[in-house]
Amino acid sequence: MADRSPLVVVGDALLDRDLTGSAERLAPDAPVPVVSECAERVRPGGAALAAYLAARDGREVTLITGVGDDPASEALRALLAPWLTVIPLPLTGTLPEKTRVLAQDRPVVRLDRGAGRAREATDEARAVLRSARAVLVSDYGRGTADALRDVLAGRPPLVWDPHPRGGPPVPGTRLVTPAEKEAHGFAPRNGHAGGGLRAAALNAAALVRDWRAAAVTVTLGSRGALLSYGEHPLLVPAPAAHHGDSCGAGDRFAATAAGLLADGALVGEAVEGAVGAATAFVAAGGAGALPPAGSGPAPARSPDTEDPHALADRVRAQHGTVVAAGGCFDLLHAGHVGLLQAARRLGDCLVVCVNSDASVRRRKGDGRPVNPLADRVRVLRALACVDAIAVFDEDTPERLLGDLRPDVWVKGGDYAGADLPEAALLQEWGGQAVLLPYLDGRSSTALMARAAARVR
Repeated sequence: MADRSPLVVVGDALLDRDLTGSAERLAPDAPVPVVSECAERVRPGGAALAAYLAARDGREVTLITGVGDDPASEALRALLAPWLTVIPLPLTGTLPEKTRVLAQDRPVVRLDRGAGRAREATDEARAVLRSARAVLVSDYGRGTADALRDVLAGRPPLVWDPHPRGGPPVPGTRLVTPAEKEAHGFAPRNGHAGGGLRAAALNAAALVRDWRAAAVTVTLGSRGALLSYGEHPLLVPAPAAHHGDSCGAGDRFAATAAGLLADGALVGEAVEGAVGAATAFVAAGGAGALPPAGSGPAPARSPDTEDPHALADRVRAQHGTVVAAGGCFDLLHAGHVGLLQAARRLGDCLVVCVNSDASVRRRKGDGRPVNPLADRVRVLRALACVDAIAVFDEDTPERLLGDLRPDVWVKGGDYAGADLPEAALLQEWGGQAVLLPYLDGRSSTALMARAAARVR
C-alpha cells in the first residue's frame, strides 16, 4: 500500500443484503414469482461500499460515517474491520438496510428498513478530516456530509458523489460525479430535459457554475461519462457495453476517481480510469459478485481490466460455459472478428488469450509484433464479444489454459488437428477444443505483405 495515497471517505453507510435463488413458478394465491433455495450474501453498502472498494484496491482507508449499536451496525462493523478504520458518528435510529431478492440473478423486489441518520459530528471525526491528505464524500442523503460541512468547506474534497436527498457539494470540490438523471434534477431550473449528450453537457456546465466546482462529470451508464469544466465537455466512452447488474457502479466510479486523483492523476485521467473500472465492475456482476469481505485483497491490476480467472470462476459457479480463444491478434482484421464473435456464441463468456510481445517475436520473428501488447489488448477489449483478456508469455497457452480450465477452446479453421496441442489438455477436465471456419485470405501476414507491395 506504500505506493497508493491513503483516502478518507465521508458519507452514509448502509448494510446491503442479496437473497439469490431461482423462480420457476408463480404463487397459487397471487401472480408473483416464488423464489426458492435462496442463498444470502451480506456486504457493505452506500459510502461503506465505496470505502470497501478503495480498500480492496490496496489503499489505506478511513471511513467517517454514522453507526450505532443495532444489529445492522454491528454486522457492518464486522465486515469492514479487516479492511479499514471506521470513525463513528452517533446515529439517530438504526442503520439503513437494503435487501434485494433476485431470481436467476435478476432483481425481483427490494426491501428497505432502518432510517438512521448521522446526528452530529465528533471531535475525532473533525480532527481526522482536517489532517486527511485526500477526501471522498459519498453522500447518501442521511446526514453525515451535512454534519461535517463546515470542515469540508475549509478543506474541499477531491470527489463528491452527490445524492438527491443530500446537500450540494462544498465550493472548490475538485470533481463532482452525479448520474445523468441526478444531474438533470440538480441543475438550476430543473436542468435540461432529455437523455442526450447535449442535455448532459448543458446540465454539467450549469452545475460547474452553480456548485462552484472545478469539474463535474455526468456518468452515463454503458455510454461512459461526460466531463465538463464549464464548457467544451470531454466524452469518455466506456471501453465496452455491458448490461449486467449495475448495483454499486457509481461507488466503484467515485472510489476509483478519488484514488487516482489522490495518487496525482489529472482529472481527465481519473475519469477515464473510473469509467474503465465501473465498466469492468458491471461486467463482473456488480456489487453482488464481490468476493466475501473475509477474502484477501484483490491482486494488483489495472482498474479497467476484468480478471479472467474471476470471470471464469463466476460463470462456472452459475453453471455457464466458459469459452477461450487465443492468438497474437497483431493486426486485427475481419477474420479475427468473425472468429471471436462465433466463439462468444458458443458459451456465456469469452476469454481471449493473447501472446505477449516476446512470445510473438519468438513465433513470428524480428519486426513482430507490429502493434505492442497494450495496443493489441485495447483493440480486443473494444469488441463487444470479448469479456476478458489473459496474456501469456510462453509459446503456447497451455499453462494459462490449465489455470482457466475453459469448457471450450477455439482456434481458426486454418489450423490442422496436429497443430492443436491444447486439445489433449482440454480433455483432462472434460473440455473440448474446436476449430471454427476462418475467412479465407485474411491474416496479419497477408495484410503486411499487401501494404508493403503498395508502398513499393
